[in-house]
Amino acid sequence: MHTTPHSALPVGRGLAYVSLAATAWGTAGAAAALLYQGSGLGPLALTFWRTFGGLLILLAVRAVRAHRTGAAADATAPLPAEPLRRRAARIAVTGIALAVFQAAYFASVEATGLAVGTVVTMGAGPVLIAIGARLTMGERLGIGGILAVTGALTGLLVLVLGGDGTATAAVRPAGVGFALLSAAGCAVMTLTTRRLGRGGSSDPYASTVSAFAVGALCLLPLAAAEGLWPHAHDLGRSLVLLGYIAAIPTALAYGLYFAGLAAVRAATASVISLIEPVSAAAIAVLFLGERLTAATAAGTTVLLTAVAALAVTEARGRVRGQLG
Repeated sequence: MHTTPHSALPVGRGLAYVSLAATAWGTAGAAAALLYQGSGLGPLALTFWRTFGGLLILLAVRAVRAHRTGAAADATAPLPAEPLRRRAARIAVTGIALAVFQAAYFASVEATGLAVGTVVTMGAGPVLIAIGARLTMGERLGIGGILAVTGALTGLLVLVLGGDGTATAAVRPAGVGFALLSAAGCAVMTLTTRRLGRGGSSDPYASTVSAFAVGALCLLPLAAAEGLWPHAHDLGRSLVLLGYIAAIPTALAYGLYFAGLAAVRAATASVISLIEPVSAAAIAVLFLGERLTAATAAGTTVLLTAVAALAVTEARGRVRGQLG
């Protein structure tokens, strides 16, 4: 039996939200790679400014929305109250997982390049989420899902072991390790939001703001120790890139993603997120001068094909669940 999300948000709109979020995320690593070239910021500081800037933007947008729609909101039926303990647990776990996800991803981009870091992160993510959803929410994989997960792991192994260390986008173990840590953070964030946020009792916008606040608070001391301020040289360029990262692949993308998770299954959302590594890899090769070795390209192809197969399995399972 397949679990179907219960939400006031139509499933089609939820899928569109997650797709738009993944498209926006695909540009974050490229902006980070450009920042590493002259800002002097490390992955922890970059992640703090991304999270803190995104939080400020979300709070500003929320204030404007509340001012414009105050009367309309009073006329609508309120959402059922979410138990305080469950809400606190969801916010804390999601915020910490969000910080780990972003910081480890930027560390991976710094260590092993945009293309490889993004592909490993977002390729391993659906595998971890599919396994976690099976263990924590009873979302069955089936034979097709098991084969897809096995194929994804095979592709990841080829990717990790196939680099010759000479190409611009060489596969470096430290970068792969950071990418896997990022994937784990993404899995925890997605599963927690999905499991504890079901039933329509939580406000996705408020949940996003709270998660960002927790993430920024956790990151601040670590970012301060690493070096919080960008270099004065070329400061304008650094601020523009930081502003872009905070606004588009952060405030906008995560708001859409958390809203979409109220209507879309966890594993389905993770598979749609494959838009991110495809776009990031294209940006890396076309605009950042990264080159992929034959083994890296083969591993990437196997990995993304396997996870695409997982998407097909998810879609078929969802149709069976709706008809059954």
